[in-house]
Amino acid sequence: MPDDITIRRATADDAKRLTRLVRTSRAYRGDYAAMVDGYRIGGSYIEHHPVFVAVDTTDRVLGFYALLVDEAELDLAFVADSAQGLGIGRLLMTHMTGQAGAAGLRTVRVVSHPPAEEFYLRTGAVRTGTVPPTGHVHWDRPELRYEIA
Repeated sequence: MPDDITIRRATADDAKRLTRLVRTSRAYRGDYAAMVDGYRIGGSYIEHHPVFVAVDTTDRVLGFYALLVDEAELDLAFVADSAQGLGIGRLLMTHMTGQAGAAGLRTVRVVSHPPAEEFYLRTGAVRTGTVPPTGHVHWDRPELRYEIA
């Protein structure tokens, strides 16, 4: 992983870039496209939830996550297609569990995009069940949990 990666708190000014990252993710093509069709991350969402972004020295967004502290749930986690395989996702999950611990959480729930389940397992989550289809989602989704030390 490159040394020049910084994780910082996202600001409302990042909203368009984070939205673009979600909407253009190759993980959500084909059958999964409906999940992100028209999806928007607004400035108020970023201001009201802990959203952290991984950036390089030019402030290029490499990935981000959003933690819903009140629900003890990882709401969003994305790594840019161009940054896949560089350890950005692992870095973000390590940061997320640190933030969760600092907020007093003992566990963090994840409802995963099916192809991302293996990533969460590799970064320390354990499978706890399955979430049935709802809304635009027409398939079962893995439910996982991170235990916070």
